[in-house]
Amino acid sequence: MRVAMIGTGYVGLVSGVCFADFGHTVTCVDKNPDKIKILNEGGVPIYEPGLENLVAKNVREKRLFFTTEIEEAVREADAVFIAVGTPSRRGDGHADLSYVYAAAEDIAKVIDGFTMIVTKSTVPVGTGDEVEAIIRKARPDADFAVVSNPEFLREGAAITDFKRPDRVVVGTDDERAVALMKKLYRPLYLNETPMLFTNRRTSELIKYAGNAFLATKITFINEVAELCEKVGANVQEVSRGIGLDGRIGRKFLNAGPGYGGSCFPKDTLAIVKTAQDYGAPLKIVEAVEQVNKDRKKAMAGKIIAAMGGDVSGKTIAILGLAFKPNTDDMRDAPSLDIIPALQKAGAKIRAYDPEAMKEAAHMLDNVEYGVSAYDCIAGADAMAIITEWDQFRALDFSRVKDSLKTPILVDLRNIYSPAEMKSIGFDYTSIGRPDTD
Repeated sequence: MRVAMIGTGYVGLVSGVCFADFGHTVTCVDKNPDKIKILNEGGVPIYEPGLENLVAKNVREKRLFFTTEIEEAVREADAVFIAVGTPSRRGDGHADLSYVYAAAEDIAKVIDGFTMIVTKSTVPVGTGDEVEAIIRKARPDADFAVVSNPEFLREGAAITDFKRPDRVVVGTDDERAVALMKKLYRPLYLNETPMLFTNRRTSELIKYAGNAFLATKITFINEVAELCEKVGANVQEVSRGIGLDGRIGRKFLNAGPGYGGSCFPKDTLAIVKTAQDYGAPLKIVEAVEQVNKDRKKAMAGKIIAAMGGDVSGKTIAILGLAFKPNTDDMRDAPSLDIIPALQKAGAKIRAYDPEAMKEAAHMLDNVEYGVSAYDCIAGADAMAIITEWDQFRALDFSRVKDSLKTPILVDLRNIYSPAEMKSIGFDYTSIGRPDTD
């Protein structure tokens, strides 16, 4: 099949590359000439493990192309995917659908023959109806079907998630589109990946409901961690104890500084706003959204308390800036709340992240960046781990202890054992665990 992918952001680029690797011919389109230039020169504008090699392979085998020109890509396509951004709209928290609607208008001008137009962007219920109305108004004569096909990609594991997904969700009532989607995902269909066909509005809601539920699990265990600290319980053992229940499951029960990233913050807010608009408020999700905001802000206080309540003039080494490991994504990362709060309290910040420092520099002021974890730690008054990159999981703590002015470690990801850190001589603070565990 011939596929046009409109948008070369995280979702569009990963999806386009993986479809090409399935054997389809894919043209990725973006209005940003700088992105297209990078891609045509063999680079990748985002960090995702394995993506650069997969791009190179499929370009070399002439299945993957990049362009700023939408006309030829769409005119020749059997399927046109809309994979543009849907950030939170300033002022009210609703999803900003202007890029989606602009893409629909551009597509309407050039479609030729029956075309399947697929919304891959995360969009609120009813967006597909509006996309269809936009195209129908511009081209009353056009033969097309608008389909919802939400993405379920985890940053840092996106290629595996695309090629070995838990499920593929497709929202359409058009039988021609059903047949094309089965053909498009044929490699997965043959591997018996569950394909769920629903109406379009149901498909759109599945994405938001899924992210809201996962955000709720994270926020729940973070609140339980607070209780553990008060009563002397261990949140990791609580998580294991409840996660072994098949009705609950183990995933997304790791206590930490709060969720961030490109999906959960904006998607929980968007589904809250949609529910309010329809007169069916999601009060649990409303609480989740507020608790997570408060959680990230409170983490700076945890670091300050570990340093005796006063950080004025002190240097704090921060390991990890991205919202999670294996990505350079800084969107709504906890570090963006924690670092400014520490600076406001008078601290000097030195930070290190294996991939996200370039992005962080656009979002954080007056931060010194180290060239390695040990360079970051050298001479600091304390250190805090915010993102659990693998390289932070086996630090040489004799070297770390010698490098720090005072052996204070705040571990916001519970990487290390409190008892072990205490035996080495660290004043160690973690999330929801007694000092003796």
